[in-house]
Amino acid sequence: MASKPPDENKLYEAALNHLARYAATEMSMGQVLSRKIDRWARLYAGDDADPEAVTAAVRRAKAAIPTVIARLKAANVLNDTAFAASRARRLTREGKPRRYALAHLAAKGVAPAAAQAAVADDPARELAAACAFLRRKRAGPFGEAPELKILAAMARMGFAQEVARRALRLERGEAEALIKSLHE
Repeated sequence: MASKPPDENKLYEAALNHLARYAATEMSMGQVLSRKIDRWARLYAGDDADPEAVTAAVRRAKAAIPTVIARLKAANVLNDTAFAASRARRLTREGKPRRYALAHLAAKGVAPAAAQAAVADDPARELAAACAFLRRKRAGPFGEAPELKILAAMARMGFAQEVARRALRLERGEAEALIKSLHE
């Protein structure tokens, strides 16, 4: 073999380097480390390597992933609850509805209870998110886009019809104030 397979310490270091640049959940960190091991198997094992030895090394390295994740959690650098709270705030500020945020967090591997806790069922925040969406689309109080087209886009995004219609009827100043409340 051209290079030694990644061990627990190399995987831990790779995980820290990844977390220094990107937010991650336990599930996504497991995927990142698994891909790193697979990449090693393809690139560094070499053509002259024994396929059985490579397979065994990959198996040992992948078996170390749960231990690495546990170490990261113990060091509090990998925290699904904190990830969910941060991502939920960002999505709301970007004009994404509660349903969208819950689906996004589920896709990232956040437990349903942590996602529910992070994404508040707050009608005022949902209306503020709808206003942020309208500002981005230059619609409602922020522009002249056709109402039916905007209502359809908001429905596809996951906004309830009553929230979408209410946001469309707001005055620009009131909508701006709601959007500003998302940043407090």
